[in-house]
Amino acid sequence: MLRRILFSIIAAFSCCLATEAQELNARVMINRQQVSNTKSGVFEALEKAITQFLNERSWTQIPFRENERIQCSFNFTINTYSETDNSFRASLLVASNRPVWGSSYTTTIWNTNDKDCDFTFQEFDQLEWHPDQIDNNLTALLAYWAYFIIGLDLDTMSPMGGTDVLHIAQDICNQADGLGYKGWKAFDDSRNRFAIINDYLDGSMEDFRRLQYNYYRSGLDHFSESADQARSAITESLSLLQKAREGKSLSLLPQIFTDIKRDELVSIFSGQGNSQDREKIYDILFRINPSQNNYWEKLKQ
Repeated sequence: MLRRILFSIIAAFSCCLATEAQELNARVMINRQQVSNTKSGVFEALEKAITQFLNERSWTQIPFRENERIQCSFNFTINTYSETDNSFRASLLVASNRPVWGSSYTTTIWNTNDKDCDFTFQEFDQLEWHPDQIDNNLTALLAYWAYFIIGLDLDTMSPMGGTDVLHIAQDICNQADGLGYKGWKAFDDSRNRFAIINDYLDGSMEDFRRLQYNYYRSGLDHFSESADQARSAITESLSLLQKAREGKSLSLLPQIFTDIKRDELVSIFSGQGNSQDREKIYDILFRINPSQNNYWEKLKQ
């Protein structure tokens, strides 16, 4: 009950703020190549409406300076579009990044393909967000990913710091299930929106959440000061990744994390540190994601 009240307060407050510094700096792209015979006006309007919806709104009460806004991207691929009922069938590649302190390096926090992003939209529609009455699938999925991205970013800044915001994403998911669109239903898909937020907030996956702070704030952010200290913190975070996998073996979050981080991990550990530590890291990563073994083998070099 308290979580529902918190959801209403924070989400409603986000609708009232228009001029405060926003949390997101989202780049939106609409790929319409598969429906190229259709007039472009509706797609241009859709891109503009989504960009404004994400960027011109304060989603939380947390103050963000302009240079602290979360860099993210929302790339829609339109598979079909019907002018008759203004319906779109689409997929969404959503990603977010984070600067590494003391460097010019930007690291990817999240990157996934949401395959079930069907919605309706007309050229002159204005996207509005009413958290107490979720009746539009496009705004629901945009709000869900906005809160998820913000919550995940906050987790990298303080231990499980995004809890309240992530619960808002979970509540959106629970409410949007009644809309009848794919992506929200429990146990329908191991990578859908329900599965992602449900796994992330599952108590058995607490180690995965603790990993976020250890990896980014205790690890990457200290590379410019002490590479050895940073590498040690990242090694510890990978042990948490292993514990998370053991805590909920069916969750795909550890695999998604290693898919996102494969190049970065190779860059951090290949030829660095002692061979015993690299062998331990290799074993952890191979057990979680053997499909990326071509990358993990480089850790031994």
